[in-house]
Amino acid sequence: MTKQRLLPIAAIVALLPNAALAQDGRLDVADGGDTAWLLASCALALLTLSGLALFYSGRVRRKNALSVLVQCGAIFAAVSVLWIIVGYTLAFGEVGNGWLGKGNAWMLINLGNVRAGTSVPESAFALFQMVFAALAPALMAGAWAERARLGWVIAFASLWSLVVYAPVAHWIWGGGWLAQGVGTLDWSGGIVMHTSAGVSAVAVAVMLGRRKGAVPGQVAPHSPTVTVAGGVLLWIGSLALSGGSALAASDDAAAAVIAMHVGAASAALTWLLLERLAAGKPSARGFAIGALAGIVTVSPAAGYISPGAAILFGMAGALACYAAMQFAARTLKIDDALGVFAVHGVGGILGALLLAAFLSERLGGVGYAEGMNPIAQIVAQGVGVAVVTVWSLVGTVILALMASLAFPMRVSEDTEREGLDAAAHGERAWDFD
Repeated sequence: MTKQRLLPIAAIVALLPNAALAQDGRLDVADGGDTAWLLASCALALLTLSGLALFYSGRVRRKNALSVLVQCGAIFAAVSVLWIIVGYTLAFGEVGNGWLGKGNAWMLINLGNVRAGTSVPESAFALFQMVFAALAPALMAGAWAERARLGWVIAFASLWSLVVYAPVAHWIWGGGWLAQGVGTLDWSGGIVMHTSAGVSAVAVAVMLGRRKGAVPGQVAPHSPTVTVAGGVLLWIGSLALSGGSALAASDDAAAAVIAMHVGAASAALTWLLLERLAAGKPSARGFAIGALAGIVTVSPAAGYISPGAAILFGMAGALACYAAMQFAARTLKIDDALGVFAVHGVGGILGALLLAAFLSERLGGVGYAEGMNPIAQIVAQGVGVAVVTVWSLVGTVILALMASLAFPMRVSEDTEREGLDAAAHGERAWDFD
């Protein structure tokens, strides 16, 4: 047989192993519909960045409006880069001892064509989880608003994303010890993102001290319109985070979106009622804050509970977060500038604990895992909340001090008095020429 005739035969033989692998099922293939759903959720979830920045910017004094936008954007950018380099593998790398993921996926190398336990590409999964990782430290910007130095903010948020957030994400979402050994549940970040950020935020607020010339809880926002616009974007983005957390275009995704939406709606209405009873007038800002309180409270449970339960979660979240905001500002005198702990910390913890009861099939939930019951689940949720709270608190204090060795935490009194927009960034929110 001539050499020319052997070449086509050799080429066909070389292709046979690949064909065999595809036929016998050993080659994982992503589901196109699920992948499209997750990528669409990623795109919509990124609205949370602009939403959060506007939501915070509208609630501070005009002289500091741009500084909040810059800080939120800088945090999101820095953490996104770190997520690709090492954050993803710490949180979602191969499971070893249950404390941290292995280093198999640093720089997103060696990603599987399908994420284990799902039907979506691991690259899409990593992108979706990046939104959570970048949003979590950005939430804290509301606590130190109007007085923190940008350099310190970037350094601290970067360290926090690797030392605090990534391990917590691995423990609960990455196959770590809290999920596998304890049974802690968290659908879309009530513990992983909101509790960790809320606890860390109040720790930083205490370390920084109160703002000059501002009474906690009595600072008039410069633009309620911007606040509401940001709140609406947060609402939409949160629906995407909740639905995308199903990791499939399924009825679970639809149920999670419905639960998140009605939870936010009931909380917004409840907050307006509370303001009407307490102050005589409901406010636009209160509507946006109330909706966010509902989003946070429902987030740990969205895919596990019924829509009716989500309405109750939203109402309970609004009541608890409203009371916590008043108590922190008026009684404790803590200058958590935009109430990050009161909304994200309290709301996230409350939702995580309520989930233990409303997981029951009798109350419309998806039911308990094998070997679990309401008592065991409340213990699992409580352990998860306690561990994350302690880890976040201790880690934040250490990291804040470490970052302050390179950058002072707080701007000078002159800068704070003039406003961070002009003094630190050389521009003002109302300059148009």
